[in-house]
Amino acid sequence: MADLTINAVGKKCPMPVLMTKKELKKMSAGQTLELVVDDKGALKDVPALVKNTGDTILDTKEDSNNITFTIKKA
Repeated sequence: MADLTINAVGKKCPMPVLMTKKELKKMSAGQTLELVVDDKGALKDVPALVKNTGDTILDTKEDSNNITFTIKKA
């Protein structure tokens, strides 16, 4: 289970990315963040953010409605 969950369902990029960036700044190394989105643009934008921050995407799951990213703070 993640240390923190962000529900960004209904929000269009770049809002989920901005919300994720803000929360990652507050987190400690080793903590995990779960991000739930329904905007397909996040499939490109979230990995780009994580690459820039140096954090790691542990998992990406897609179902019929949502995409869930699990991100580990570096």
